[in-house]
Amino acid sequence: MNSSIIRHHQDSDLFGLLYGYRFRPGEAGCEVDSTTVMHHLQAPADDTFIWLHLNLAHAACERWMRAHLELPEDFYEALHEGSRSTRIEHVDSALLAVVNDVVFNFGMTSSDVSSLWVCARSRLLVSARLQPLHSVDKLRSSVKTGERFRSPLELLVHLFRDQGEVLTQIVRKTSFSVDQIEDQLLSLRLSNNRAELGSMRRVLVRLQRLLALEPGSLSRLLNRPPHWLQEEDVQELRQSTEEFALVISDLTALGERIKLLQEEIAAKLNEQSNRTLFTLTVVTVLALPINIIAGFFGMNVGGIPLADDPEGFWVLVALVASFTALAGRWAFRKRSDY
Repeated sequence: MNSSIIRHHQDSDLFGLLYGYRFRPGEAGCEVDSTTVMHHLQAPADDTFIWLHLNLAHAACERWMRAHLELPEDFYEALHEGSRSTRIEHVDSALLAVVNDVVFNFGMTSSDVSSLWVCARSRLLVSARLQPLHSVDKLRSSVKTGERFRSPLELLVHLFRDQGEVLTQIVRKTSFSVDQIEDQLLSLRLSNNRAELGSMRRVLVRLQRLLALEPGSLSRLLNRPPHWLQEEDVQELRQSTEEFALVISDLTALGERIKLLQEEIAAKLNEQSNRTLFTLTVVTVLALPINIIAGFFGMNVGGIPLADDPEGFWVLVALVASFTALAGRWAFRKRSDY
């Protein structure tokens, strides 16, 4: 194996650097090692910038960032806070973003949501995570295929769009599952769809809560952006957030559709229960006259009527049939009232 590759891997393992790229105007990004990163941080300002992607699971990662990167204290506070809502805000001439991504599988009853912490300056973009994220992998693939980026914010905007694509795929797969359940409902083939719909709805509500951008911080950023941001970057950020808001709107509409299906299934199951209860009630009402008469004539006491009458059996049959017909008519008339 090449000695430079081995040295690069060992140096990266010292502080958790997963990969880094340097970007020049009009050129594709090139991958850099930890030594180049240190030179760039110490070199005079120019028109290049670097993207560093770090692994927070590494024990020395945060310590190295505090020692070598001039990041605002709010960035480190965000790493340890309990709430991880998606947001992007302007802090100390830098952009701080918390981006949630999903390791998603509707075959399970829960979804795994991971967070990405991002800090952007004019010549540096730092992203850190605990678990691998789909949106970051998509962004890296775009960089490796030669896509050009003029600023750190354009990389961040691309990340938001990649996250929107991942969420769009989730909405698409969920819509397909909901379509199948709706077809079964229309064909009156009810199964365990209520539990499945409930699981989907819980997942969608959780995704909506974690992935939706905080409107207040975004509005403040768009109205008062940092001085080093270009006008094109601000416009692209505004457009990407609007596109992402549309995806969140689709997710919300899908959740409402699932809610309506749950209500319709509950109504059909309630109707089935009412029909079953009515059937049991009718059977009980129809059996009531014969049970009462049989109970009276089954008493071992003297004075039982029609005991010596040769036509007594048929008289009782007619009596029971009459009472049963009256009870049945009453029961079905009650049903028609509802």
